[in-house]
Amino acid sequence: MTKKVLITGMSGLIGGVLKEHLLQVGDYELTALNRRVVEGVRTVRADISDLESISPAFEDQDTVVHLAAYLGSQDWEGQHASNVLGTYNVFEAARRAGVKRVIFASSGNAIRGFERIPPYSDIAAGNYEKVRPNFRRLTHHDVRPEALYGAAKVWGEALARHFSDDYGMSMICVRIGSVTQGDRPRTMRENAIYLSQRDVATHLKACIDAPDDLKFDVFFAVSNNKWNYRDLTHPKEVLGWEPEDSADDYPFKG
Repeated sequence: MTKKVLITGMSGLIGGVLKEHLLQVGDYELTALNRRVVEGVRTVRADISDLESISPAFEDQDTVVHLAAYLGSQDWEGQHASNVLGTYNVFEAARRAGVKRVIFASSGNAIRGFERIPPYSDIAAGNYEKVRPNFRRLTHHDVRPEALYGAAKVWGEALARHFSDDYGMSMICVRIGSVTQGDRPRTMRENAIYLSQRDVATHLKACIDAPDDLKFDVFFAVSNNKWNYRDLTHPKEVLGWEPEDSADDYPFKG
């Protein structure tokens, strides 16, 4: 049965990758909620900071994938308009329209603050000789945001829990790793947190297709990197998702 999927921020890198993947595998009717036209799909042009203007895009949709975000890490005005108010507006518009599931693009920045301390600081810096075997990988229960951007993503996760608990919606949060235009790690840190374009697409599709009784959860999304410090046991067990790629095939060497 064809699923109707609304994607915010489809003109971005991840949005474009997901669009092409879903169109290729079929059985999805896509709509973009975007500030500019996205070729090849129906586009509703509106800004997520305006609840009333975006609301028509949510009518008759089965799932919303909320990718639109402002990346200026310490710009409060931008964070507030897009990642605080905008995220609320997307969730609320989905609720009003009776959308059953929203997938929220959270970020590894929700836990990036752990990179201030060992062993995560050593992993991020590429000082692998200082890292003890069997160190504790961070789980989806851990929270330590980096900058206003990370804090806004934690707010989005908390807001998703509220919408799930109070309104019975399925709200899935994905702490996305580093997806790059060149599909390769660009820094030493990205050797650990790299997420291939293929892996982000299959992860988000797994969230779209997850059982209806999955009402709330938080998942990490990174590729199968040797120095990954984010526990992937949870998405493997709940979603049946396995990353296919690895930063180790083309590591950044400085």
